[in-house]
Amino acid sequence: MSEQTDKVSGRAKQAVGDLKGDDELKQEGEVEEKSADAKEKVSEVAGDVKEKVDDAIDSVKERLKN
Repeated sequence: MSEQTDKVSGRAKQAVGDLKGDDELKQEGEVEEKSADAKEKVSEVAGDVKEKVDDAIDSVKERLKN
């Protein structure tokens, strides 16, 4: 599932768990939502790192040309 789908699913589980008084389901939803947030953040950081590495490679290539 995508991070966004996991977030929505997690929120839904939290809501249902809250309505039913099911603390286990509510906690499962919280974990699912936080996990999706973490995956999203990791993807963002990985993208930033890739961009910086690509820029560094381009810089080295330019220096070697000159």
